[in-house]
Amino acid sequence: MDLVLRAARVITPDGERRADVGVEDGRIVAVAEHLDGDAVVELADDEVLLPGLVDTHVHVNDPGRSDWEGFDTATRAAAAGGVTTIVDMPLNSLPPTTTVAALKAKQESARDKAHVDVGFWGGIVPTNLDDLADLHDAGVFGFKCFLIHSGVDEFPHVTDDQLRAALTGLRSRDALTIVHAEDPHDVTEPGPGYRGFLDSRPHRAESHAVATVVGLAEETGARLHVLHLSSGEAVSRVRAAKERGLRLTAETCPHYLTFVAEEIGDAATEFKCCPPIRDAANREQLWQALRDDVVDLVVTDHSPCTPDLKQGDFATAWGGIASLQLGLPAVWTQARQRGHALTDVVRWMATNPADLVGLGAKGRIAPGADADFCVFAPDDAFVVDRARLRHRNPVTPYHGRPLAGVVRQTWLRGQPVGDRPRGLLLTRS
Repeated sequence: MDLVLRAARVITPDGERRADVGVEDGRIVAVAEHLDGDAVVELADDEVLLPGLVDTHVHVNDPGRSDWEGFDTATRAAAAGGVTTIVDMPLNSLPPTTTVAALKAKQESARDKAHVDVGFWGGIVPTNLDDLADLHDAGVFGFKCFLIHSGVDEFPHVTDDQLRAALTGLRSRDALTIVHAEDPHDVTEPGPGYRGFLDSRPHRAESHAVATVVGLAEETGARLHVLHLSSGEAVSRVRAAKERGLRLTAETCPHYLTFVAEEIGDAATEFKCCPPIRDAANREQLWQALRDDVVDLVVTDHSPCTPDLKQGDFATAWGGIASLQLGLPAVWTQARQRGHALTDVVRWMATNPADLVGLGAKGRIAPGADADFCVFAPDDAFVVDRARLRHRNPVTPYHGRPLAGVVRQTWLRGQPVGDRPRGLLLTRS
């Protein structure tokens, strides 16, 4: 074998164990004890070997808005956070990824800049329903749509009828559709402070929109996924849909599992995101939904912007949280307090996201998988300093927050991630 990583704690699909992980040509070929290889790397006693994380909800914004975030900085931040695969969202770049030509422009922007592997979502907007089959065949991992204004005019939201038409048109390809589920009829103009913003996007906006998604899943038989679930009240609709055997999955994000509305000040616009961060009791409902496997995965919804766009008040500031580098320690900090193990975190942040998009060789330490690893020290700790983040713009609500768990090293296909880009551009097989 080219390489053996030796660790007292390895997170495998069968649980945590002592093991050596053997690698040949960038793939895992053995997980056993007492392996030999051309090179042997022994982890420190306080380190755990995790599979590289898979973040399927990342806004890179390149081309067109690379001053918000570009592929070089985004993938450096991903690697610093133990993430070895990202799937890039179709909006906030110019052009948005709603045609094959736009996908090619996106791929060209990423080429030779990616420090981790990168895949791409396509988008569904009212004007591109005839382009979806070609986009699917070009290799996007699925399609994102909004049921409410997206935040940028060049990516308009769809009506229920337009989404139904898209799902029907994609039925023969069994494509995955991922939905920003807030009902515009329940959303009002926000006030300048946090309470006014929170009240403008109430629980019922998510609950009603999730009901729409569930109805379309039942009507069309399509695979549908609810993005960034923030409302504990909407969880019951997801639970009922799963109990009825509908092909519906859901995600939440580290900021919904970490922060609470009670602690957000009226000037703290770095916390603004849509849907909003809700109260402490709601946070515990989301943790229970993860415990019950009603919510399937945790991804960052990394949505950065330039600092000037975060100025002003909650009515005018850009809605998005940059956290690509911090997702793992943020989730681990909260998970360990609630009795969860690293095996749970790996399931939510590596295995399940990989499975969502059909990347069976990612998100697990098992023979045949890519040799993507995160070396994690779960009992180490640090205080977040925005100046030390690899994101292009140092704006984050995590600044000054103590977090448990330190990513010591990240490996991509059997090589430590360094300054030279080594990431591949992935397409759906």
